[in-house]
Amino acid sequence: MAKEKKQTAEELVSQYLHQLEYPLENVVAALRKIVLQTDKEISEHVKWNSLAFYYNGQMKTFDPKEYKKDIVVFNLHRKDSVLLVFPTGASIDDPTGLLEGEFTDSRKTVRFSSLKEVSDKEGDLQTVIKIWLKQVDK
Repeated sequence: MAKEKKQTAEELVSQYLHQLEYPLENVVAALRKIVLQTDKEISEHVKWNSLAFYYNGQMKTFDPKEYKKDIVVFNLHRKDSVLLVFPTGASIDDPTGLLEGEFTDSRKTVRFSSLKEVSDKEGDLQTVIKIWLKQVDK
């Protein structure tokens, strides 16, 4: 019996997006584009059954449970908004006020309900991501 070829992250993302039936797909697509265009050292994959974006550059060794590579994960559980979860968002000194939430872990979130909101907050989102990237322990 032939061994099954493991799908690449790119193939898994394409499959995920192709199968996505979500009322705010246009918002997901716009946010995905913004995140990926923010920096060349950002890649995407499917993690926790959702789109997730991570730092793809060199880093010092760390415990994988610390989620130090994970920048942002899309949460599509609600049908009226896209929730972006920054697993280590509490470590970001956010001058934009974009990040929200008081969680016992280190995450922060931001919600988008329309393309207008995405357009209005695009600069803030990229600022937050760039600040996160500057904190990477290289």
